[in-house]
Amino acid sequence: MEKGWLSVEQVAESLGLHVRTVRGYIRDGKLKAVRIGKQYRIAPADLDAFTGRPAVPGTPARPHAEASTVVEFDDIDRTTADRLSTLLVAGAQLHDVVRVQTIYDEARSRLKVIIVGDVAATADVLRTLEEVPWLTR
Repeated sequence: MEKGWLSVEQVAESLGLHVRTVRGYIRDGKLKAVRIGKQYRIAPADLDAFTGRPAVPGTPARPHAEASTVVEFDDIDRTTADRLSTLLVAGAQLHDVVRVQTIYDEARSRLKVIIVGDVAATADVLRTLEEVPWLTR
């Protein structure tokens, strides 16, 4: 067994959880562990990945925030919806921290834009929407 592996009891104590909770995380696949006989062992790197702690000692953890928003455009024709979808999806590909999906409802002439990602990149996509001249009437 690799030196430094942790028992379920050690992980539970360090996280302030019940042993059954930790075993549940392992069974659900949320916490990676190796079964040796009747006991689980958890590598410190896998515990760090589970908790979001930095894997490299001495590296401070950065808080991460993500934004999600839905923007709906009513009374928009299919051609305009396609142009806007292309603009937004192509623009999102420039950022690897934001995802954009669009859904057009032909019966209602409605375009729904779903934006998920880094807060700053999401704000950039929303600013792009404000600057599209053919959307303002």
